[in-house]
Amino acid sequence: MKDTSLEFYDGLADTYHLIFKNWHETVQWQGAFFDKFIRSLYAEEQEGPIHILDASCGIGTQALGLAQHDFTVTATDISPKSIERAKKEADKLGVHVHFGVADFRSLEQDISGQFDVVLSADNAIPHLLTDEDLREACRNLYAKLGNKGLLVLSIRDYDDIIQNKQRATVPRVMDKGKRIVFQVWDWAEGGNHYITNQFIMQEIDGSWRTEVSSTSYRALLRTELSAILEEAGFADIRWHMPSESGFYQPIVTARKS
Repeated sequence: MKDTSLEFYDGLADTYHLIFKNWHETVQWQGAFFDKFIRSLYAEEQEGPIHILDASCGIGTQALGLAQHDFTVTATDISPKSIERAKKEADKLGVHVHFGVADFRSLEQDISGQFDVVLSADNAIPHLLTDEDLREACRNLYAKLGNKGLLVLSIRDYDDIIQNKQRATVPRVMDKGKRIVFQVWDWAEGGNHYITNQFIMQEIDGSWRTEVSSTSYRALLRTELSAILEEAGFADIRWHMPSESGFYQPIVTARKS
């Protein structure tokens, strides 16, 4: 199955915020959530701000919120157009974030320095469709962490989804019925890969307009990701389920040993 994430996120850069009921409120909520979550796990005494790399920042949903807390934020993404949008949003909010274009699989060469925390949220890691790509990404994530640094990843609950191979998400109707957002999933035969078709429908000046963007994912099980993280050298691998964390996806954390 073809890696389609670059094209997908470049194409959505101008309209990605429409996936959310209120993207600016989501930025604030996720910033507050990850501020509390990371500090609850950050065992080392930290003088001054925590240095964090958001390795799949998109248009800035997590990075911008964390920059409003006591974090020094570097944010990268595979999509140049998403990075340009994120820069504009950072300027609007008056926050400082160091942005760059980078792939999970080449972070070590693309981004200088090491970080206290490396973050990738909102199901970005499952864009890596093969074990080889996952291994390369995890090696690079490990390399970007300082001693005893903390890795934080969130993905969909594929252990549950794979049981019945979910075909679509429930449509969300927003803006008093003038915006509808949903996904249709096309599963590959005999495998744990699928294509997400992201629909954004809007009524504008009395006419409906539909934008459809497609990308590939791997239905990545928790045991599979845990094994590859351990292989990369990570220790203290823990899964935090939504019922425990309050986040909308399972979160895995791990330490650089």
